[in-house]
Amino acid sequence: MSDWRAVEQELARWRDEGRELGLWWRDDDAADATPELDRLLALQRAHGVPLALAVVPAAATPALAARLAQEPVDLLQHGYAHTNHAPAGDNKKEELGLHRPAMVVLGELGTGWLALQRLFGARTLPVMVPPWNRIAPGLVPALPEIGYRGLSTFGIRPRVSPVSGLLQVNTHIDLIDWRTRRFAGAGPVLAAFAQALSAARATGEPIGLLSHHLAMDGPAWDFLNSFWGRVGGLPGVNVAPAHELFASGEARA
Repeated sequence: MSDWRAVEQELARWRDEGRELGLWWRDDDAADATPELDRLLALQRAHGVPLALAVVPAAATPALAARLAQEPVDLLQHGYAHTNHAPAGDNKKEELGLHRPAMVVLGELGTGWLALQRLFGARTLPVMVPPWNRIAPGLVPALPEIGYRGLSTFGIRPRVSPVSGLLQVNTHIDLIDWRTRRFAGAGPVLAAFAQALSAARATGEPIGLLSHHLAMDGPAWDFLNSFWGRVGGLPGVNVAPAHELFASGEARA
């Protein structure tokens, strides 16, 4: 594996300060029972680390519910249909934007929540994961009004409430280079990890690893396996489940 020195130096700074690193794992775009999902769950079991699956409500199948029935994973809501509504020519895809009336967007989210409740019952956390990690700022204040207690996107942000009643816990390390749709490479991924470690010492923010089981190539799978093999048992590192990170939010009605 590529050079871990910058990561190890940052982790040493955490230990010198007597602090414990919070780390979590989110995988996006779950919709059906697939061989890739089986591979993801097998890797999770092998390393014994908590996993949060972001499920696309409009595409979620009964087969997915059956496959996950006995799996100890947290479930989050991944938008509604993972459909791009940005205008043609806009290179930033977005489902939860203001390209449509806000009531239409929020209504879809409510429909998606009901779909997840039918499939998974109370297992789904009231946490919104916007497709492509984008949501219009004007929609965020409405999330707690319609029952959500958490928001998770991508990038450095303190673990604070962007609005009253909503806790934001992001991811920071993406295994995929979306320009090529291939593994980003161990060097860039570890550099992102080191950068997130440095920033989190100031903010106290938990660091999130982001994977996409349906889009990963062989090197990405190999890195994911090696990452948890190396990081999962390190002293001073607490790999936390999503339900604990979002525990300060109230249960959805």
